[in-house]
Amino acid sequence: MQLTLRYFASIREAIGTGNEAWVTQASDLAGLRDELITRGTPHAQALARDRVLRMAVDHVLCDEHTPLAPGTEVAFFPPVTGG
Repeated sequence: MQLTLRYFASIREAIGTGNEAWVTQASDLAGLRDELITRGTPHAQALARDRVLRMAVDHVLCDEHTPLAPGTEVAFFPPVTGG
C-alpha cells in the first residue's frame, strides 16, 4: 500500500528529507518502522528500536499497534519537551 512518510527535527536531519512516498507491506506502525530500519543507514540509525520516537497517523499520535491503510500519512518525530 502507498503511504506518505514525514520526518521531523533530528530524524529529518539524519535521513536527509522531510517527506517521501513509500510502498509498504506492513500492516501496522511497528512493521513499518522495522521495514524502514532494514533500508540501512541513515534510516536504521534515525528509527532504531533503542531510540524513543513519537509517531502519528493522519495527524493523530499513535502507538506501534496502530493499523495502516492505503493513503495514510505517517509522521516520525523525536519526543518534545517544553518548559
